[in-house]
Order: sequence, then C-alpha cells, then structure tokens
Amino acid sequence: MSNRPFVHLHCHSHYSLLDGAASIDGLIERTKSLGMNALAITDHGNLHGALEFYQKAKEAGIKPILGYEAYVAPESRHSKEPEDSSYHLTLLAQNAEGFRNLIKLASAAYLEGFYRKPRIDRELLARYHQGLICLSGCVSGEFSRAILRGRREVPDWKQAIEVASWFRDVFGDRYYIEIQNNGLPIQQEAVEGAVQVARRLGLPLVATSDAHYLQREDAAVQDVLLCINTGKYRTDVNRLRMEGDQFYLRS
Repeated sequence: MSNRPFVHLHCHSHYSLLDGAASIDGLIERTKSLGMNALAITDHGNLHGALEFYQKAKEAGIKPILGYEAYVAPESRHSKEPEDSSYHLTLLAQNAEGFRNLIKLASAAYLEGFYRKPRIDRELLARYHQGLICLSGCVSGEFSRAILRGRREVPDWKQAIEVASWFRDVFGDRYYIEIQNNGLPIQQEAVEGAVQVARRLGLPLVATSDAHYLQREDAAVQDVLLCINTGKYRTDVNRLRMEGDQFYLRS
C-alpha cells in the first residue's frame, strides 16, 4: 500500500500554555524530517505563536497553516453562569481574510467572552466565518459530545445532525467532520457515530492527531505541564490528564 500525503491540521505548540510541550522550532524540524510539506498550529484559545510560526515555517520551506482551537460558549459568550462550560472547535485560516477573522475571534474571546477561558460563540462565528475552514473538533467539541450522548441505548444522532447542520449552513463546503485516533476508546465511540452522520449529511471527513508534543516519549513532560497548570501532583488519581502517549506529531 503506497503512502498517502498527510498534513497535521490540529497541533499545539508551547503557546498552548502549560498544555502544549512542543516548541515552534521542534515542530517545524520534525515536520520536515517526516517529509511533510505543510503544518498547522492550533493553539488553545490564542494566536500568540502565529507570527513566529509563519516566519520560521516559510524559512524552512514548510507551508504554514495558521489556526486556532477555539473555546466556544454553549450559549452566549457574555453568559458567566457557573455551570457554563465550553466546547472545542478547530479553525484554520484559508487566506488573509481568514487570518484577519481569526484575530477578531481571538480578540473578542478575551475582551468579551472571557470566563475561566477566552470564549467565542455562534454569533461571532456567523459574523467572522469568511476565509476560515472549520473542523468539528476533538471529543470535547460540541459535535462529538452530541455523538457520545446519542450513543446511549438506541443510537440517536438527532442532536449531532442539528449541530453539524448549523456549522454546514455557516461554513458551507469549508466545514469538515474531524476524526481522531490516539488510542482512546472514547475517540473510537465518537468516530463510529461521526462517520454515520457525515455520510448522512454528505460532509467530508478529516483525520487529525491532536498533537501536544513531538515524540511519544515526551508524554511524561506534557503530563507534568498539565499538573502545573491544574495545581495537582502526578500521583493524584482524580486529575486532568491526557490518557496514553499517542498525542505526538506522528508520521
């Protein structure tokens, strides 16, 4: 079986503060060593590394794709209710207009939507969607959570279909269903439902690796960062962690 071209479209640098364990230089060097000709960075809630990444990737002959893993408020970004959480969503700039809209989204997330995290909402996405490619996100995305809820007892994808339909209506053919396999059972559950919904709605699939570090053996380093981030010890049983050691920049 021949190798197919692959580009990492969901990738975190150290600008995903106390979460990503890969430097910009390291990401570019590893991408080049793997024979890939392009790379995206999608840091959590910010564009802090965009300029550095763009310049260094161009110098190295790697096509830079500027992205952003947004935190999306379930309702309004202005809501500060304690029970409010946020969904993850992967956004990639398709062109200069798209990057300008990423800047507007990231700025509004801090200035208007900040509640524990910098958040946007559907209103902002509808306003600033031009020039952006939207991937449905990881298992913490609104679409995947709807899939996982719908798997209970008799599979029912109604809510997931509603979520995907809204994003398709906004982004058109720039909306993709994102699927991941980092060795986690919950991802496999999400993928099975996601593929069915994508087929039903005629939406394209895109595979990503949710890379948070360079090499497999760097998983322990990233885990230490998460402990610092959350004020926990590695020995704490009930703490935030990324299960397994497959969230690296894979070949």
